Amino acid sequence: MSVAQRIAAVREQGRAALIGYLPVGFPDVDGSVEAMRAMVEGGVDVVEVGLPYSDPLMDGPVIQRATQQALDNGARSRDAFTAVRGVVDAGAPAVVMTYWNLIDRYGIERFAGDLAAAGGSGLITPDLLPDDAEDWLAASGKHDLDRIFLVAQTTTPERMRLTVGAGRGFLYAASLMGVTGVRSIGAEARELVGRCREFSGELPVCVGLGVRTAEQAADVASYADGVIVGTAFVQALEAGGPVAVRELAADLSEGVRAGAPAPA
Repeated sequence: MSVAQRIAAVREQGRAALIGYLPVGFPDVDGSVEAMRAMVEGGVDVVEVGLPYSDPLMDGPVIQRATQQALDNGARSRDAFTAVRGVVDAGAPAVVMTYWNLIDRYGIERFAGDLAAAGGSGLITPDLLPDDAEDWLAASGKHDLDRIFLVAQTTTPERMRLTVGAGRGFLYAASLMGVTGVRSIGAEARELVGRCREFSGELPVCVGLGVRTAEQAADVASYADGVIVGTAFVQALEAGGPVAVRELAADLSEGVRAGAPAPA
């Protein structure tokens, strides 16, 4: 099942999707795969598999520490495919979250083929603009992969239209300016989703950056198609291992279900 199909399926249940992020390789590769599977068991609908990167642009201190530990432990880009297979085997679609330099270095066509072979659904690329993505658009089209781009409060209408036109899977609405995990989500996220819907058509709009609690998840679920949580899952894994990750996923899942039905 693709990401869009999973989001559509949970929408039929009258709710938004819960999307969870963890970096591969933290605390080690096997431990990260176990934690991602625990997220699915707890109620996460879609998993973002993060690729560790030595110079992250939008990751806050919690995720930076985790990814640095993963790199110190020897995690590499190819480990993402191990994680993707683990997530898919657990019953959820998996997308890889990565900075573009890693894909370019690995080889765009090669990465797309390996990701598709592992059962992955696509990529989230926070630092890649659609008008610079010709090679990725071609490779993702060839291998039937989603290309998930980010928009923010500063995105112009022209840029929003271009991004929606190039995207597939869902549109990632970055609710806050700055890095992840530093501030809580606020009313600006609702306004951004409203702007996105002027252009998004059938493309789901999912909100990330700042969601930590079930109450926040319920609020975002009242106006978005998906609720994205990253830093809180990394903190849970660091504090209590996969058990804590599963418990947080269950709590957030209840929050998403408590929110008003996601817009059709």
